[in-house]
Amino acid sequence: MAMVVYIDGASRGNPGKSGAGIVLLNVSSPVGKNAAVPIISLREYLGIATNNEAEYMALIIALRYLKSAVNTDGKLPLEIAFFSDSQLLVRQMNGAYSVKSTNILPLYKKSKKLLEDIKADSAKFTHIPRELNKEADKLANLAIDEATHK
Repeated sequence: MAMVVYIDGASRGNPGKSGAGIVLLNVSSPVGKNAAVPIISLREYLGIATNNEAEYMALIIALRYLKSAVNTDGKLPLEIAFFSDSQLLVRQMNGAYSVKSTNILPLYKKSKKLLEDIKADSAKFTHIPRELNKEADKLANLAIDEATHK
C-alpha cells in the first residue's frame, strides 16, 4: 500500500490562533495505474501555537490517523510519502537538521514514535512549494476560521 500525505500548519500571529490541515491519498488504488484516490481530509483547530508547532501537530494528527486506519502489523508493505511546505519539519524528520527548540523537541519525538508504531516499510518527507500544498493549507485555515467564527 502506498500513501501520500499532505500536511500543513497555520498560525495567525506566530504564536497565534493555529490550525492543522491534512490530505491523505491512496496511490495504490485499483482505480488505475498512478491514480491517487483521496482517503480523507482532516482539519483541527490547535489553539495558540507557533507556525512550526502547528506544522508538527499536523504531522502528529496525520500519523495518529494512519496508525488507527492502516495495517500496522507489518504484514502488508506500507510506503508513506509526506509532503510539507515546512522546510524545517522536512529536514528535521529526514535527519538533516537537529531539533534544538524546546517547544519542538517533544513534538518531534512524538512524531518519530508514531512513525515507528506504524511500521511503514518506508517513510519519505519531501519539501514542496506552498503553491503545491493548497488543499492542506486551506483546511488548516478553515479550522481556524471555524473555531474563531470568522
